[in-house]
Amino acid sequence: MAAGLTLVDAEAGMKAAVATKPLQGCPVHELRSKLRRAGLRPTRQRVALGWLLFGRGDRHVTAEKLYEEAGKARANISLATVYNTLHQFTEAGLLREIAVDGGKARFDTNVANHHHFLIEETGVLMDIPAANVDLSQLTAAPEGLEIARVEVLVRLRRKS
Repeated sequence: MAAGLTLVDAEAGMKAAVATKPLQGCPVHELRSKLRRAGLRPTRQRVALGWLLFGRGDRHVTAEKLYEEAGKARANISLATVYNTLHQFTEAGLLREIAVDGGKARFDTNVANHHHFLIEETGVLMDIPAANVDLSQLTAAPEGLEIARVEVLVRLRRKS
């Protein structure tokens, strides 16, 4: 962890963060194990950012929002480190990156197959279970290619 955030702080923060979604055993130990299983070394920065990301259930965050949360948690982590860690977690399959209109990328802690509602006025993303979207009429991929993933984004706005 960077200066200013001790393991005790990380463990206390993780325990507070998981209050809504209890984990079995020591949350910090489980997070470290999760990182190792994904092929990532559980550095102090990754553990600190991991407890902010994964300790609160499924969520959609920007790098800037996570950086702000890290600052409030007294983790002295640079914005560049936050970006790097989010991309490392994405490459390791722990997060899913969602790009909306070429704007700020959002990172989804729910990596299961699902889709999203986007509230246009606020930019808030909400999950739609995959079973609620019928893709049975989806065209086949061109020869020599395969569909890796289908992501449906349903844009919402207030009725006039």
